[in-house]
Amino acid sequence: MTVRPTIRCLREELGLGLPPIDEPLDEIDHPLIRKANEQFAQPTGPRERIRSIDDVVMFKVKVQRWRGAVVETGDPSWMVTAGVREAGSRDDFYEALATAAVAARARYNAEHSPPLKTSTFCGQWLASEDDLDRYRAEAAVRMLRVMSETVRRLVCASLLDGHEHAGEVSGAELGVLVRGAEDRGTYVAMRITGSVPDNFVAIALDLVPGCDRDGWYPEFAMPDRPLRPGEQVYSNMMDAQAAARLLEETS
Repeated sequence: MTVRPTIRCLREELGLGLPPIDEPLDEIDHPLIRKANEQFAQPTGPRERIRSIDDVVMFKVKVQRWRGAVVETGDPSWMVTAGVREAGSRDDFYEALATAAVAARARYNAEHSPPLKTSTFCGQWLASEDDLDRYRAEAAVRMLRVMSETVRRLVCASLLDGHEHAGEVSGAELGVLVRGAEDRGTYVAMRITGSVPDNFVAIALDLVPGCDRDGWYPEFAMPDRPLRPGEQVYSNMMDAQAAARLLEETS
């Protein structure tokens, strides 16, 4: 399980800027974020609940003078607020958090009906739609990175031995076969097995080095065998120089 700071917590309380989309928020180099991910890595383990908060279950995370509050929501979970312990005081951050949550509950009840029956209100700190959008965008970038690494690895392996190699990306299986074709250059076939999003096939094919994007054609069999149930197969010709560069880069 990973723990991510909310964007508000990251900016306003940890004092950090929002990194590029290819840098996951749970991997930010900050002692409190590292500690939270160590402490909550397993679904069960050491947990200390913030008892003064009763409208949502929050747990303490502490390292050095840093203090934080984590709400477990599966993967990801969220660090919703953070601060520092003042010198000479052990738990002043959590006392201040409870005071702010009680005041927020009073404001909420003054503006809404029916009133809250809890003693506190922490909705203003919980993960927002912006946080979920950021997480989904990071997930897409992560999938693209994994797919790119997988495709390059499979192509390189097949270049070396001329056999089909397979790997898994997001629940789908990719298979690649690369062979020299007499008088025509280097032949490459990619198979995709499983239920995939609409753009998955186009992205996977586009990641094969040295191939014309418009040169892919559907096949009715792999070179050495017929299609299996659920397989899609596409073929293209690979630029020989691109193939040589790939082998050099991975050697």
